[in-house]
Amino acid sequence: MTTSQNTRTAAVDAAFRTFDSGALLEQLARRVACRTESQNPSRAETLHAYLTDEIAPALQQLGFTSRVVTNPEPHGGPLLIAERHEGAELPTVLTYGHGDVVRGYDDQWRAGLKPWDIVVEGDRWYGRGTADNKGQHSINFAALAAVLDARGGRLGYNVKVLFETGEEVSSPGLYAVCEANKTALAADLFLASDGPRVSAERPTLFLGSRGAVLFELSVDLRDGGHHSGNWGGVLRNPAVVLAHAIASLVDRHGRIAVEGLRPPPVSSAVRRALADIELGRDEQSPAIDPTWGEPGLTPTERVIAWNALEVLAFKSGNADAPVNAIPPSAKAVCQLRFVVGTDWERTAHHLETHFARHGFDEVRVKVSTGSAATRLDLEDPWVNWALASMRATTGKEPALLPNLGGTVPNDAFAGTLNLPTLWVPHSYPACSQHAPNEHLLGSVAREALGVMAGLWWDLGDSAASVVAARAAMSASASAPTSAASRE
Repeated sequence: MTTSQNTRTAAVDAAFRTFDSGALLEQLARRVACRTESQNPSRAETLHAYLTDEIAPALQQLGFTSRVVTNPEPHGGPLLIAERHEGAELPTVLTYGHGDVVRGYDDQWRAGLKPWDIVVEGDRWYGRGTADNKGQHSINFAALAAVLDARGGRLGYNVKVLFETGEEVSSPGLYAVCEANKTALAADLFLASDGPRVSAERPTLFLGSRGAVLFELSVDLRDGGHHSGNWGGVLRNPAVVLAHAIASLVDRHGRIAVEGLRPPPVSSAVRRALADIELGRDEQSPAIDPTWGEPGLTPTERVIAWNALEVLAFKSGNADAPVNAIPPSAKAVCQLRFVVGTDWERTAHHLETHFARHGFDEVRVKVSTGSAATRLDLEDPWVNWALASMRATTGKEPALLPNLGGTVPNDAFAGTLNLPTLWVPHSYPACSQHAPNEHLLGSVAREALGVMAGLWWDLGDSAASVVAARAAMSASASAPTSAASRE
């Protein structure tokens, strides 16, 4: 084993000691105690304090200079940009985290648990933000500290940090801040952590995320309700009309019937990447409906490589206190989760055209929000580099997801900043993220410290060569084809 390999091992072991000594738990407990609920307007000062009193000092100890950025969106939380600069000639990595959490729902946690106090029960660390995202960014910074110490205070590359406090409310202002700070955030690689692994025991790398479009469908037929005995049978019922309209969008087996909202065929490269990934392996995962969704695809392909159209809520009348009246209106809140290649920006057009074709002229479509799908090329040199690093640290074969089934604000980094994006999640599917009893698995946290220490270390050894390889590939792809080769 070379000296570099020996020192890499020492760095990984030092990261493990952060867990074994209780230092990570102590640090995370302090951060979880900060009630950074971005959905609660009264927590604005807490969000700001998390950046200035917690994150900035922690980064300063690692040699970063930082500044808080006022959100250009009036109701958005502040952001933080930090940099650790070693040399203009060196590669640069941008990392990311978010300090906000969803509401605590304090009274809904089971007996003995509180959202703002970490409680350890066996392998589970309970507390709001342990999985999303305080545990994840705490792991990444702790691993970076271990590598920095093992390398004698010099990483061999530059690191930039973009930290937000509004991810749980759809990241208001994030894209505008990225656009306004393109130079300050310029980098060769984006590397961060959020979301779940495919299972607790398997390290995971994902390269982007599905996009999401939220839209409302409504049928408003008249003013006020009318007695169902006196008028039932001659007045159209908006709930029935809307139910049939929705049924025309997705068949009884979950297959999307609107051609414009379907994705392109799954590529062979994506199929290969997903071939050994089994969905729903964790104990608390819901039972999969094997015949639901697009036929001919595995459950994993349906979530990762295909689109899903979901009805999130349906309202007509008052189901808790129904009256004998035909309701005047009905509304459904729906969502399209989609992969790269979907014509999502014309969602309203596709829906309106579909309804007109099927005679549902009463249905009104209102698209409220949308975010793009992203996916780094599976053949990108950074992908093989990251997988090799994770194998070397864990001795396991990492799961490679072309994109996450959920949505993270990756388009800010892949689109606005034009960066290759690597995500290494430290949570797992049954972590109760966003729900009462959210938790992080201690075993996953410990392994994740090693995984991230290995990645931070390997950047110092090989980032420059990966950057050069990508540049060579780009030059080759853009080079004009000679006349001889065209013949």
